Amino acid sequence: MNTMAISTAITTGRRELVDVRTRSLLVAKWRVLWVVLGFALVAALALLRIAFLGLFDAGAANDGALMLSAPRGDIVDRNGVPLARAFPAYALWYNPAALGDDGAPLVRSPHDVAQALVQIFPDMNAGELTKRLADGKPGYLRRRILPEDANKIHLLGEPALEFPRETERFYPQGSMAAHVLGFVGADGGGHVGMEQVFNKRLTDPATGGQPAMLSIDARVQGALEDELFKAMTDSNAQGAAGVVLDVDTGEVVALASLPSFNPNLIDRAGEANIFNRVTNQVFELGSVLKPVTVAAAIDAGTVTDLSRRYQSNRPIQIGGFQIRDSHGFGGSLNIPEALIHSSNIVTAQVGDELGGERLNATLRSLGMDQRAAIELPARGFPIYPKGKWSRITTMTVSFGHGLAMTPLHLAQAYAAMVNGGIWRPSTLIRIAPGTEVPGLRVFKASTSARMRQLLRLIVDLGTGRKANALGYRVGGKTGSAEKPGTHGYQRTNIIATFAAAFPMDHPRYVIIAMLDAPQGTAATSGQRTAAWNAAPMVGRLVPRIGPLLGVMPDATRDVDISDLAPLVGSGDGE
Repeated sequence: MNTMAISTAITTGRRELVDVRTRSLLVAKWRVLWVVLGFALVAALALLRIAFLGLFDAGAANDGALMLSAPRGDIVDRNGVPLARAFPAYALWYNPAALGDDGAPLVRSPHDVAQALVQIFPDMNAGELTKRLADGKPGYLRRRILPEDANKIHLLGEPALEFPRETERFYPQGSMAAHVLGFVGADGGGHVGMEQVFNKRLTDPATGGQPAMLSIDARVQGALEDELFKAMTDSNAQGAAGVVLDVDTGEVVALASLPSFNPNLIDRAGEANIFNRVTNQVFELGSVLKPVTVAAAIDAGTVTDLSRRYQSNRPIQIGGFQIRDSHGFGGSLNIPEALIHSSNIVTAQVGDELGGERLNATLRSLGMDQRAAIELPARGFPIYPKGKWSRITTMTVSFGHGLAMTPLHLAQAYAAMVNGGIWRPSTLIRIAPGTEVPGLRVFKASTSARMRQLLRLIVDLGTGRKANALGYRVGGKTGSAEKPGTHGYQRTNIIATFAAAFPMDHPRYVIIAMLDAPQGTAATSGQRTAAWNAAPMVGRLVPRIGPLLGVMPDATRDVDISDLAPLVGSGDGE
């Protein structure tokens, strides 16, 4: 073979080898492509199956059940402490549509399945459960079960017993702030408190699960409930109510009604305590209204000289009624003495000179003729005198009888009386620091300054002495009003209230403490009036919450009462 022929053969062989390699690479590429396409097809089928199960199988499994929405948003206090949260939990669901191998929903009889479930949940009724399984209707058998219980149910091998995961509402602080929060019912909706107010927001996917922030401070709330419970227990009272209110913004820092309930478990006992005494129950609060009457008279100019003396040793006869004091204070009292000794006789004279029209206008400006301004849905309507006030109505209202309101009404009135004269609605929603909160001017700034002195004087020298907390400059007024009954007022059944503010040289917070039907006990020295139970409770509370709220004790500071102290003689407590 010549050289040219050999060269041609080599070239041809190389070309064939290249062609073989090219075809091999092409085949390999196609094989890889088919493998990738195969995996993609499998993945797509899997996703379609998951979507199908999510859209259809879950719906079949929960035939007739409520559609589960996105997790409910949290509720937190003003510092971000969780008060209500959502977390996943198991439920026990009966699904007769889930048939077993033999075409029946249950492997065993309804009776046997019921007996097996009672072994897991002893509190369930076997008879009712048997009937429930036999009727063949889908639905919940138990709303909440533990994971270990779900495992036990799984071992029963009953296809109709399912345990879907749902979202549970949990209140990590237990019963604390229960009347503020309310609860979430079996229907998934919020009830009573801020759970009801925020229901749409907390369940709206558009909010992205952002928590709702309240004005409540969990630390202050805990202290208020603790001291209220102690005062209620010490005095054998039927109930108690309390509120801590920011005087400049209207923010409710704490609100408590006792007895309380546990929103994690609403049972019959809890249902009886859902009623909120702070916002929904109206009381004749008595003498705590006397400073409001005095403030209205100072503002109107009918009281200009605090040293002026009013007769106090004779009951006032009017319209067949008598206005009298609990005990005598001497022949006459001036305004500071009348407040310190809580004289009905003197306050009635002040109210009479002021007149029903002006006193009525002041109380209306303070919102006492309307439901208390706050977001909570349950708000009691005051018992308020209608039409033109008679002279006897004016005089009795002036010392806190003849009208009934909630403790929250009183808190809002005291805030206006000490903050410079501005009434603002209260709120349970946190207000951003520095926000200007508009309000209604009810009292002149000069009147408010004078009332700060008088309220401080009552705690320094009068019926509120047991509320004095060293360095906190507490001011306030006691009130012990007989509760009305079928045959008139019940002399042995009273509402004891202390309305306070601190620090009086620059008021920041108002506190209302109320006890329903307290008794005289060893802990209260045998006394049942506010001076012996509600006032000491505030005296214990203020040092606990003051530092938490940025109010530090300072014994070198106080509101100046040097021009009033010389006007005061000694007297007995209310």
